[in-house]
Amino acid sequence: MDCYGQFKVSPLVDALPVATRGRSASLFARTSCSQKLGIPPPLYSQGIFRFCRRNNFSNHRLPSLATLARVESNESDYRSLGTPLELCTPEGKFLCDILKNQPHIFQAAAQKQLEELAFERESAFARWEISQGSSESSLHGRIAEMKEIKCQHAAEEVMYMLIVHSFSKINVPMVPNLSKCMSNGKLDIWSSKDQELGSIHGMELLEMVREHLSNILRLQGKCDSTGNWTTIKIERLQLGRLYAASIMYGYFLKSVSLRYSLELGLSSNNEDLLWDQMIHISRPHCPKLGRKNVVTLGCSVNKAASMYAAAQRGNADKLRGYMMGFNSATLKLCSKLRSFEAANLIENHSWALFGNPDTSSLDKDEVVVILVSGLKRLILEAVAFGTFLWDVEWYVDSKYRLKDN
Repeated sequence: MDCYGQFKVSPLVDALPVATRGRSASLFARTSCSQKLGIPPPLYSQGIFRFCRRNNFSNHRLPSLATLARVESNESDYRSLGTPLELCTPEGKFLCDILKNQPHIFQAAAQKQLEELAFERESAFARWEISQGSSESSLHGRIAEMKEIKCQHAAEEVMYMLIVHSFSKINVPMVPNLSKCMSNGKLDIWSSKDQELGSIHGMELLEMVREHLSNILRLQGKCDSTGNWTTIKIERLQLGRLYAASIMYGYFLKSVSLRYSLELGLSSNNEDLLWDQMIHISRPHCPKLGRKNVVTLGCSVNKAASMYAAAQRGNADKLRGYMMGFNSATLKLCSKLRSFEAANLIENHSWALFGNPDTSSLDKDEVVVILVSGLKRLILEAVAFGTFLWDVEWYVDSKYRLKDN
């Protein structure tokens, strides 16, 4: 399946909101990075050199120009990152090569790509507006529409690479296409990475993520004679739906937690100001309490840790109670994807992960055997993907206006 060819109706999207189902990207011609930038090929490497110099990377070791331009000379080199989604646009391949060879300039390179995409799209629509009333108006209108589609595809892949970059910062490689993980009839997924994938969540959210994972394992798992879960038999279609739903859950948790923090901060703002004034009127000198001081006061380190954990569980209960108080409109607002690009990205990534790369289809009746540790890895990765997607969507929208969903 061409990554931007017409998708068949994907059963994976049943786990997504109704408004996001059945969406697929349009086919467009691939162009090289030099053509995209509008400069002759011999000047492409010079443009990258000017990009590095303009963004103050003089303190870092710069690679050779041949290395930086490898994305154009070697189209298959980007696949070494192991991401399930095959990148098709020059922007996506360029950022993939940057992430592999020069990760310290990745964020600046991604920002530059977004700014250029925004400029290209705005310029095309500006020319269309200027040509209104002339014989060339329809031509410029069609050019602007095609440019918008092209920029949308490129923006989606920039978003995807920003998510991959977020995973790389916590040292977690993304699971490749599941067909590559099959071993002796079982899905043999890499190490769990539970600690790394849980590190991106606060204690309150982490409790809810664990509850989400426990619910899935309880519904899907079967105990052996010792009362422990070993392997799980599940249809690949169902596994894909669980993954997509977990992405949406991670996105939802991020949205809810920020909304909760904002409302909590606004409601207690006046009280905090009054409390700070009272403290500063007459604050006694309080020495710092180290390990020795805590024990002297009759509170051991282990007891203090237990008290802290109990407090965090209490905060998680408060957040859960806050969520349970949502009406239908608020619940829909927090769970809805804000952009069309984010909806497309979830569908494309899920299809690339669970689909068959040889037949470009998904066998609905195929049953796979997966270890419990592998299922945990997939679910935790999906929740992290949704969390990263929320942050990336907000960042990209500040540089390149995304299409409302």
